Amino acid sequence: MAVVDLPFREGYVSSIIYVSLYVSVIAVALSTLFSLPIAVVMGFSDFPGKQFVKSVINTGMGFPSVVVGLLVLFTVSNQGPLGDLELIFTKEAMIMSQFVLATPPITAISLAAISGVDDNVRDAAHVLGGTRLDVALVVLKEARYGIATAVLAGFGRAISEVGSVLIVGGNITSARGISKTRTLTTAIQLEARQGQYETAMILGAVLVTLVLTVNAIVIRLGDQGVQR
Repeated sequence: MAVVDLPFREGYVSSIIYVSLYVSVIAVALSTLFSLPIAVVMGFSDFPGKQFVKSVINTGMGFPSVVVGLLVLFTVSNQGPLGDLELIFTKEAMIMSQFVLATPPITAISLAAISGVDDNVRDAAHVLGGTRLDVALVVLKEARYGIATAVLAGFGRAISEVGSVLIVGGNITSARGISKTRTLTTAIQLEARQGQYETAMILGAVLVTLVLTVNAIVIRLGDQGVQR
């Protein structure tokens, strides 16, 4: 009964959860499609400037999110290169900022997982007549748990982000209180600032539950992989 008496409108929390998952899942999916090929190329080849690229990726893991938000805001603003698309204060702009934030950890951790596969695995695949593609697939299979951890890390950073999504999304709701660009993190910040601590705590519990659920799924998949 306590939930019924809470000071928020019907559909408020569910719409915030939807926006949070929509933005974060799409951003992480796009980031994974972008990051994994980079990690594979870097893990299987040596080229001039490789260490520099790794340094840039590692630096990106700690890049301030508010700076990312400002850069994306400039990109989608009326004066920016994507101004004609009218993406400012939309979910698409939020996806862009979360994509930028999720890409460095997914790339770095995936690269570490691929590089950490025993050389004997690669040698065995070569001896058995495997092509470079075959060897890459074998290595990726061995590194799949590490790659899953990378995706989890990217998802964790995306869904827990406040600064950049607040800047590019605007924390907007409709007149009926349904979220347009308000996420769990920005809603928690707003509700706490307004003294609605009970609502903020519920939203915080939802956020933690989502992250723990994703974590449990990854650990479960990893345990099944080890057993096989």
